[in-house]
Amino acid sequence: MIPEFGQFALALAFTIALVLGILPLVGAVRGDSAWMSLARPAAQGQLVFVAIAFGCLTYAFVTNDFTVAYVANNSNSKLPLVYRIAGVWGGHEGSLLLWMLMLSLWMVAVTVFSRYLPEEMVARVLGVMGLVSVGFLAFMLFTSNPFDRLLPAPPDGRDLNPLLQDPGMVLHPPMLYMGYVGFSVAFAFAIAALISGRLDAAWARWSRPWTTVAWAFLTLGIALGSAWAYYELGWGGWWFWDPVENSSFMPWLIGTALIHSLAVTEKRGSFRSWTVLLAIFTFAFSLLGTFLVRSGVLTSVHAFASDPRRGIFILGFLALVIGGSLALFAWRTSRVGLGGSFDLVSRESMLLTNNVLLAVACGSVMLGTLYPLVLEVLGLGKISVGSPYFDTVFVPLMAPALFLMGVGPIARWKKASLPELAVRLRWAFAVSLAAALLLPFTLGSWKPLVSFGLMLALWIVAASAVSLRDRVRHAATGGNAWRRLTGTSRTFYGMVLAHVGMAVFVVGVTLVKGYESEKDVRMETGDTVEIGGYTFRFDGVAQVAGPNYKAARATMQVTKNGKSVVTLYPEKRIYAVQPNPMTEAAIDPGFTRDLYVALGDELNPTTWVVRVHHKPFVSWIWGGWLLMALGGLLAASDRRYRVAARGRREEQYAAAARGPQTVPASVKANA
Repeated sequence: MIPEFGQFALALAFTIALVLGILPLVGAVRGDSAWMSLARPAAQGQLVFVAIAFGCLTYAFVTNDFTVAYVANNSNSKLPLVYRIAGVWGGHEGSLLLWMLMLSLWMVAVTVFSRYLPEEMVARVLGVMGLVSVGFLAFMLFTSNPFDRLLPAPPDGRDLNPLLQDPGMVLHPPMLYMGYVGFSVAFAFAIAALISGRLDAAWARWSRPWTTVAWAFLTLGIALGSAWAYYELGWGGWWFWDPVENSSFMPWLIGTALIHSLAVTEKRGSFRSWTVLLAIFTFAFSLLGTFLVRSGVLTSVHAFASDPRRGIFILGFLALVIGGSLALFAWRTSRVGLGGSFDLVSRESMLLTNNVLLAVACGSVMLGTLYPLVLEVLGLGKISVGSPYFDTVFVPLMAPALFLMGVGPIARWKKASLPELAVRLRWAFAVSLAAALLLPFTLGSWKPLVSFGLMLALWIVAASAVSLRDRVRHAATGGNAWRRLTGTSRTFYGMVLAHVGMAVFVVGVTLVKGYESEKDVRMETGDTVEIGGYTFRFDGVAQVAGPNYKAARATMQVTKNGKSVVTLYPEKRIYAVQPNPMTEAAIDPGFTRDLYVALGDELNPTTWVVRVHHKPFVSWIWGGWLLMALGGLLAASDRRYRVAARGRREEQYAAAARGPQTVPASVKANA
């Protein structure tokens, strides 16, 4: 009966979501505090029942309950326990339940950390998120029920996709979905502000930390997915411009623009309309990613659904969300206002330029992702859009954006002076240019694109150092340097850390693309191959057995200048239930290089095809992503967000106690 309990819990969660999506919003319109007060307990109740449903499905996986169709299709009695648990979100239905669990967690987080926000705003935000919950719970209950029974039950399950039987895929989907779903909070704040007609600095301040945390989780999710593809798929690459990868990258690009736009709206009151549109489209791209992966329109290791009804449902939901949001925006746009003015040369103009570049880059990725699908749907043939298109279009858009990352934090708000910027940044530019010209010679050979990439990365670091020096020098706390450093806000340090992380990422991409080397060789026992100054000796293959697979495991001795470096053990696995051969690469990671070996086809009992790679600085790619995510979390933890919200709520209470004649204008405008 456990699956039936899960089914009942989902139905109760759907009922609560309906209440949450209607009554608090109506209560905010009518000024009914009783109806608005339902928002918090309803959101918490939804989490309870979604968590119960998730627990029931997890129990079915752990106990090998193959009477549940979803368990039978994505698990097996020989599957290790950790992968049985990961199998809960290894397929279509379970991944949607994970999505709902994450959404419910975000909603409860809003109830906990919004105690000092106006009751009307909280009611509207949770009401909008409740309507989103209604859509996804209806999708599960009516088209993708994870608790559907399979009777009579099969003797064993079909097993989890072997590609997903990896520790990276245990963490990657939860992190990715935390980012995807987290943008629903920014979306809900934007819609709530549109409904109230008050898009001011207070709205941006309330929305900004939620957006930054969601962006940080999405950054970690993308990094984990990239790392998984690197070591699991056996081809040695870290980004393939696959449609599924792009479906997570597009909301990341728009979300990055949204973070910077919110900063301008909060500090200067500008970009109000633009910020609202970015909030709408960031969540819309998250839904688009869900449509691409879960509708069955893609052929990818991540795309498990094949029922077209599901795709039509998601597409209709996507159209309803985007269409309704844009209609509301058009209705309320006259009340949004233009915000503060700024000069052509100013921090606002540079942030706006970066926003436009990020939006255009997202559009180029969307075009390359959807264009082949549209052609196929229209019956105009099949084409493949790969890395040549994306490298040609995307990189030229990002180069000026990276340059502006160095200039933007230095420029003054409202009006800046080009001569002043040139003077303040002259040494940063000189150092980055000189180092970029000389460093490639130390790596073996000078290449123009390598120098260009290094110059952009070093420019970001040098300009960030100038910004940090100026901030400490002019800090309001006064006193010694230590007091100035500790008195600087976490938002600023988070920005610096994220920008440095981007620079580290650019260094990794530049050097691995400029100096990587690989060889596909036919090797017999005792043969050697040299690459990147290392010698790889093939010592044969032995048969080994895993918990639910058998593998041919090769032994590769790696030496450099006659000295032993490492012994690598690449494998070719055959799983018992899904007997397709799977490649398990062997990697020796390092700070400045990775040694990568993948076992190919068996030509005869003593001869194999082996692929070896030497990848300089490839680990810097994921190190950069990690620094960016940490920077986002650091910025979101800034104390001023909590203090500002608390202070505004206390001001409202005091104003209410004094009576309506003494309510301050700021409270009237933002309550």
